[in-house]
Amino acid sequence: MTQPLQADQASFLLHTVFLPALEREHPVTRKVIEAVPADKADYRPDPVSKSALELAWHIAASEKRFLEAIAAGEFDFTPIPRPDSVRTPAEIARWHAEMFQSVLARLQKLTPEQLTKVVDFRGMFQFPAVVFFQTMLNHSIHHRGQLSTYLRPMGAKVPSIYGESYDAAEARKAAQVKTA
Repeated sequence: MTQPLQADQASFLLHTVFLPALEREHPVTRKVIEAVPADKADYRPDPVSKSALELAWHIAASEKRFLEAIAAGEFDFTPIPRPDSVRTPAEIARWHAEMFQSVLARLQKLTPEQLTKVVDFRGMFQFPAVVFFQTMLNHSIHHRGQLSTYLRPMGAKVPSIYGESYDAAEARKAAQVKTA
């Protein structure tokens, strides 16, 4: 039988695992979103796929939904429409960064009781709030990878994600030739 998540374990997960992971992953996600060329943001690899702009918004909006749910102790499934002022990938990246900064301070201050509160996700599963960090990270990383595969077909460069990308390596080599 599994024991319930203890307060000290939840606090450890928040401060030692999940917040550092969020702080590492956030700028990488932003780089991928910013790499989408604004003039090709309607690109989709298949008619049933989201466009690059729709996918970038999905990443940003779903992170907001998960992070706000963790902070509030419950999910709000009210749609998160893209503001009229957010029209380009760069503007989505900026909105994403502002959203992240606004919720980060609240996440850092969550109590063990808030972290261990069981939160329901659409009746499909119920986990302590802190566990939804992993769900959010998995979801974002999945869609970020999906978006990164759109970049080359759009004529864009793939930024470094977990190591130097081909495009970043080529740029580095070109810079070395110029300085040699």
